[in-house]
Amino acid sequence: MNSTHRDVDTDVVIVGGGPAGLSAALSLGRARRQVLVVDQARPRNRTALHMHGVLGHDGLPPLELLEKGRREIAAYGVRVVVGDAVSARADEEGVEVTTDAGTIRARHLIVATGLTDELPEIPGLREQWGTGAVVCPYCDGWEHRHHVIGVVATSAQSVGQAQLLRQWSDRVVYFPNVVGEPDAAEADALARRGIRVERGAVESLVTSNDRLEGIRLAQRTVPVDVVFTGPTLRPNDALLRSLGARAADGPAGSWIDADRDGRTSLPRVWAVGNVVDPRANVSVSLGLGSLTAGAVNAELVQEDITRAPAVGTSPLASGTAL
Repeated sequence: MNSTHRDVDTDVVIVGGGPAGLSAALSLGRARRQVLVVDQARPRNRTALHMHGVLGHDGLPPLELLEKGRREIAAYGVRVVVGDAVSARADEEGVEVTTDAGTIRARHLIVATGLTDELPEIPGLREQWGTGAVVCPYCDGWEHRHHVIGVVATSAQSVGQAQLLRQWSDRVVYFPNVVGEPDAAEADALARRGIRVERGAVESLVTSNDRLEGIRLAQRTVPVDVVFTGPTLRPNDALLRSLGARAADGPAGSWIDADRDGRTSLPRVWAVGNVVDPRANVSVSLGLGSLTAGAVNAELVQEDITRAPAVGTSPLASGTAL
């Protein structure tokens, strides 16, 4: 499945081998396009034991999904190389991607490099990330229904996360930490739904044999079964920015601008998945990858038409009766 390369020419190079990138590769491979995937093999959800809410794959380990995907695309001649895309350039004629193994010249580039979760600097949090500490209620809420759920604030918006998690448990504990103190209306809303507020700076997560037991505050430890918190989301978009792709500022920061088909502001350069949409979970990324692949293939078809040599005048073009 994985291979190396020196200098190659292909129809499409895809940088990023997560759900979005592999989904695009599958559709393009089935369309008989030559495709090369460059992947660092460090998916965002690599620390999670299972993924949920993915129809047909509920409970499947996320790394197993990617392994199955790589086997499937290999059946259509798609190559995967493990490595890093160092730089790229693009113009009206094509794209060129330089990796740590060589240069890839392609007609189109799809960037599906995802994002990085920047975690709060709380001792023990990184070690628990993906198991005892998580972010998405829709991914992990069911598994912790009726449990004691601790919500560690990372901003004023964390109050909403606590209210959302009340859907799964009536034992939600909100930790304002030093950044998420609720205002009077929010405090009243938390109290009315039975969400306890534990004030004070969070010093660390308390574990025993790698299992989460509680949250340590200055003078006490509050027992919890799981921690939900909100990391800062940083798109892995250095390649797109080096190319000069247009970005737009929003509530979640600055993100590369891409339309519904994944087109960026640059010719022949596309972006899909978490690198341009922080809301794109596995299911959404799979669908968007397929959608972008269809748009890319449609442009390739138009290019094929333009490049095709003339073969003579057709009867209809000359006005000859059939």
